[in-house]
Amino acid sequence: MTHKEKWLVFAPTGLMVIGFGTCLVQWATSLMQKKAPTRDWVLAGTGALVVLNAGVSLFGRGVAESVLYQIREQGPSAVLTDSIPTENTAVDAEEASALD
Repeated sequence: MTHKEKWLVFAPTGLMVIGFGTCLVQWATSLMQKKAPTRDWVLAGTGALVVLNAGVSLFGRGVAESVLYQIREQGPSAVLTDSIPTENTAVDAEEASALD
């Protein structure tokens, strides 16, 4: 599979699994509010959080594949080459503007 194909599979799948996990969390919450036995709603909630986090993981993989696809398609120009400003450069810029 190419990076684009992986991106187009992982990202939507991750979003669907996140939605399903959110529904399961709500279901576990409703079990707790209905005074179901503690074991039932704790297990349901734990399973719901596993599904939710799996969805986040799948979506994150989709984002990573998207970045790899963009780098491959656009070449080195897809990567920022400017340096990240530090506090010293920000202070120097403020001092320079104060002199104007």
